[in-house]
Amino acid sequence: MRRSVQAVVAGLMCVLAACTSAPLADVARVPKGYVIAEINVTDPEPYKGYVAAVTPMVAAFGGRYLARGGAAEGREGASPEGRIVVLEFPSLEAARAFFDSPEYAAIARLRHDNAVSRLMIVEGTAP
Repeated sequence: MRRSVQAVVAGLMCVLAACTSAPLADVARVPKGYVIAEINVTDPEPYKGYVAAVTPMVAAFGGRYLARGGAAEGREGASPEGRIVVLEFPSLEAARAFFDSPEYAAIARLRHDNAVSRLMIVEGTAP
């Protein structure tokens, strides 16, 4: 019985470490992934449908909003031409999975039809 508990614990540790040879401490140091968008809303009423649909989707993919349409000032270069949105995901892969998902593709048209935007995916630094 004791041996089976040890086997279960060892198996769980392998899953937590993504079954790699890296120590658990190294797995925790995966750089975050960010989706950064500059969005100039051209038709606010239908754009609200995009916001309502994308908000729970961001959370479902492990993301969270760091900035979402607050005041933005240009200090060097061109000033922002709309709202700035910064999303944080657990990893670059998670940010890509969100953006490339069929779920997001299904609602992206709401943004495309009602805003002019630039989006980028950026890898953060390891903590």
